[in-house]
Amino acid sequence: MGVELLTFLFFGSLLLFLLLGVPLAFVLGGVSVVFLYFSMGPVAFYLVASKFWDSMENFTLVAIPLYVFMAMILEKSGVAHALYRMMHLWFGGLRGGLAIGTVAICALFAAMSGISGAAVVTMGTIALPRMLERGYDTKLALGAINTGGGWGILIPPSIPMVLYALISEVSVGRLFASGIGPGILLFILVTIYIGVRGWLQPSIAPALPPEERGSWPEKLRALRAVLLPIMIVVMVLGSIFGGLATPTEAAAIGVLGAMVAAAVNRQLTIENLRNGAIQTLRLTALIMWILFAAHAFSTAYTTLGAHDFIQDLMRYIPGGKWGALAFMIFVLFLLGMVLDPVGIMLITLPVFLPVIDAAGFDQIWFGVIFIIMMEIGYMTPPFGFNLFYLKGVAPPSVTMGEIYTSVIPYVLVTLVGVLLIIIFPDIALFFPNLFYGKG
Repeated sequence: MGVELLTFLFFGSLLLFLLLGVPLAFVLGGVSVVFLYFSMGPVAFYLVASKFWDSMENFTLVAIPLYVFMAMILEKSGVAHALYRMMHLWFGGLRGGLAIGTVAICALFAAMSGISGAAVVTMGTIALPRMLERGYDTKLALGAINTGGGWGILIPPSIPMVLYALISEVSVGRLFASGIGPGILLFILVTIYIGVRGWLQPSIAPALPPEERGSWPEKLRALRAVLLPIMIVVMVLGSIFGGLATPTEAAAIGVLGAMVAAAVNRQLTIENLRNGAIQTLRLTALIMWILFAAHAFSTAYTTLGAHDFIQDLMRYIPGGKWGALAFMIFVLFLLGMVLDPVGIMLITLPVFLPVIDAAGFDQIWFGVIFIIMMEIGYMTPPFGFNLFYLKGVAPPSVTMGEIYTSVIPYVLVTLVGVLLIIIFPDIALFFPNLFYGKG
């Protein structure tokens, strides 16, 4: 049987079972093992088991449950309430100020945790009702929380970055550093968008009345709210980029920082620790099973010879290497609408990375673009995770249709950011080269 037909059957089977609603881990692992058995015989099972064993010995994987646990403790620590009060006082006097303050808090949360949902749930609970009460346009407010929450996987630390580094075998530290510049860029672009909309249409993002803006002594006292977040960011990222700890060791330092923050706000209770540990166990187990299944997938994919076939196919895409890059981004955008980011990563990276290498692109640079497209996947209907997180915490008056349509301008702004990173690669590569030297 030719490699073309095998490739069609292989990916067609994956798509069929995913559309039937079979869990991703079972689809990846099951289909891959079946194809491996018929192409290699019983020895395929030993090959897959060997891959699993190699994964289990990888010390970097320890970072995943630690970063998840850190995010769960932070969500319950009370840090976000104090931050929102501070942003309310400092930014509320501007048109669109509450929305700008909200995305700034999301950026801080992203630098403290490694997942997307924490900021969306927290800001959806705290900031969204207050913005709506003060006359903010529903879609503007929803979109701000949705897009800001997605930065949790871009601004380091980031669990998807850890997975990308494992699959691509690039440095986790360099990849973390590469997320800083794009994170700042997206924050600036979103802030400009909200500010311009507020200036052109004052009714959709009104400034707070003078009596709610607070006095200077109140504003200065409110600045204490940033001390704990800055402490956690310095503990985690400072230890990594300062060469004091590996990303995995820094995850343990981050858990300590999150527990200190919870203790300061009197939220370090047995119940919160227990709930955080249970949520961490569930999410980590899900990620690990998908990761193991993905190893079976990549082994089957390589064995079938589809690797060379896909590379040859890419050469027929018009536009050369830039056309191939545009095609990959388009594929990621479409997949982001229907699959979870971890699944997209584990399905597409074995296909895309050889093409990236052949085109001479930097894998760290592509990794940032890849992660941003995963972030867009969190935002876009019909199955973006952030959409459902937001619906779960939004007031009953907010409809799913409003949540779906609120993301459109923010997705366009994010895609402008992707284009700027493609045109100016140093946006992503400046900090890795600064901290680690040119790779």
